[in-house]
Amino acid sequence: MQRRTLGKTDLQIAPLVLGGNVFGWTLDAGESLRILDAFVDHGFDAIDTADVYSNWVDGNSGGESETLIGQWLARDPSKRDRVSIFTKVGHSMSGEGKGNLTRGRILEAVEDSLRRLGTDSIDLYFSHQPDDSTPHEETLGAYDELIRSGKVRWIGASNFDADQLGSALEVAAEGDLPRYEVLQPEYNLYDRGDYDGPLRDLAIREELGVVPYFSLASGFLTGKYRSDDDSSKSQRGGGVVKKYLDEKGERILAALDAVADAHGVQPAEVSLAWLMARDGVTAPIASATKVEHVESFARAVKLELSESDLERLTAAGD
Repeated sequence: MQRRTLGKTDLQIAPLVLGGNVFGWTLDAGESLRILDAFVDHGFDAIDTADVYSNWVDGNSGGESETLIGQWLARDPSKRDRVSIFTKVGHSMSGEGKGNLTRGRILEAVEDSLRRLGTDSIDLYFSHQPDDSTPHEETLGAYDELIRSGKVRWIGASNFDADQLGSALEVAAEGDLPRYEVLQPEYNLYDRGDYDGPLRDLAIREELGVVPYFSLASGFLTGKYRSDDDSSKSQRGGGVVKKYLDEKGERILAALDAVADAHGVQPAEVSLAWLMARDGVTAPIASATKVEHVESFARAVKLELSESDLERLTAAGD
């Protein structure tokens, strides 16, 4: 499988990252481990999670996803050398309050994440959300300590806008501190406003790696939500239908159907292939709840869309 370099890091990954948000939420331990096995068996090699996953589930306190990934690695320690692990810090573990990127929070959280993951180093550590009350110097200084100690290899920023990211990059350059080398924005065929424009321009100019989340718009871009009656197809189906099934969503589904039919593939595979072909995207993040989804990811990586396909899809979401 082809590999792409994440920005200016030395991390070379397959062009699709597995989202770990479903581990400990819609997937139990057994299914989570099967999905992880299938993912690496198909040649993929990057897994994204966060310390807070999945604290929104009744009875969970956060850390469930990292713990399951750690259990998976413990079953076969050789797999640790075959995968890059991404995790995040900054969200409140209790689900309350704003982002916290203070030195104390970061240094405490990284130890918890390393313990749950059962590893001595995190390949890519993200600031999960901005913390406007903490100076970039403090946050980046904490990351500098972690990089120097070998506990973290590279850092990234998630959910930052262009001004926040630009300011952090300036502080890093002026203070000789590590900079965010990878960006994780929300981005897909439907949700493009937060990334397209100044943020995408900045990412391309600064040669950042970009790993978008919600690549399939919470499942809408798989094509399984076509009417209000489809709301019951998943735990989040009602919200998906309400948010996406409008005139724009219908246009996108029609374009996806046409391109998918022409190539003999599924709409989800077209959606992911569009992202992988997009300038300013390194590798989209997608979650899987069935082994069949991982098999679909493998087909998406091989799918080559024509320029007319790409233009049709892009225009549908404009």
